[in-house]
Amino acid sequence: MEQGVAEPVGERARADAPPTSAPREAPRARRRRTRQRLALEITLLAVVGVLLLGALGATAGALYAQFYSPSAFVSRYLTMLGEGRAADALDVPGVAVSSADLEDAGLPSTASDALLRQAALAQLTDIAVVSEEMQDDMAKVTVSYQAGAYPGTTTFRVERNGWIGVAPAWRFAQSPLAVVDLTVHGSMQFTVNGFELDKRQVSSAGAEADPAAPVPLLVFSPGVYSVSVDTAMSATPGVAVLSDAPQTGIPIELQAQPTEEFIGVVQERVDQFLAECATQQVLQPAGCPFGFTVRNRLDALPVWSIAQSPVVTLEPDGAGWKIPTTEAVAHIEVGIKSLFDGSVRAVSEDVPFRFTGSISVLPDGTASIVVSGAE
Repeated sequence: MEQGVAEPVGERARADAPPTSAPREAPRARRRRTRQRLALEITLLAVVGVLLLGALGATAGALYAQFYSPSAFVSRYLTMLGEGRAADALDVPGVAVSSADLEDAGLPSTASDALLRQAALAQLTDIAVVSEEMQDDMAKVTVSYQAGAYPGTTTFRVERNGWIGVAPAWRFAQSPLAVVDLTVHGSMQFTVNGFELDKRQVSSAGAEADPAAPVPLLVFSPGVYSVSVDTAMSATPGVAVLSDAPQTGIPIELQAQPTEEFIGVVQERVDQFLAECATQQVLQPAGCPFGFTVRNRLDALPVWSIAQSPVVTLEPDGAGWKIPTTEAVAHIEVGIKSLFDGSVRAVSEDVPFRFTGSISVLPDGTASIVVSGAE
């Protein structure tokens, strides 16, 4: 039996065992790695939170600018006008005005609202906000636009008008309506942007409206308004104005000219009147602009005719028209018996004469023509 060297059992056990420090270091490393991961996750969450808050802030800012800012409020009003939504635009807070508001602004308190409708609106495009200035609860918003063929810029004042949830609401601090003070000579009827009106419909005097008096009409600002006359009696090429300032007065004066059709009618009436005068077999036809004087007796009744008819022209005369001094020639055929010797002589003579006329347009649209002699 071989004999070897005996090894202490305790020593072999210690030699085979792992180092005693390893079991104590591993839990610390795991805890360190856990803390690092936790810190990283917290950092990532913080970054995500900041990004979310930034996105929410940006979204809220965009929503405010697009829907709830003073500029958005004004832009909606102009968009309504551009789309022809006159009734909706008139319902925007701060647009409608009272008689007292007009008086305070130095405008006619009796201004008609006949033009505050879709049919009287012209094209409004290229709407853009130029600037917005805030001062406390008040804002000044400047916008540019294209009103028909005219570019324009208008500044509006708006103010706080309560809240919509957490967002502010707005109203016009100064109404964007203006007043066109329209005077049309030579016609009771006229059109604004193709919309037909009669002075008696929009005047506070109604059927008793003075044809020569101006008619105040409320209009939206901004907007272009083209005024013209196109009737059987008179017409104009029209005039356009741009209403680009809130609560201001815009004077327009328009002189209509007689149409060829109307002049033709007056010419016919004058010719008929003179022809009727010529039927009177007297030396001085009653109510007529011509006559003949003799110092002797008549041997036969005179016979009149119109040798040269007048060429009628018309001129404005206040609310109506007038025929300026016009020349014509009548002709008389008459036998005259001498008081001295009883001889009879036949007279055939041209009688030049001059006349004028006044023309009034009656409420029913017809014309009253009065012809009288002129010196």
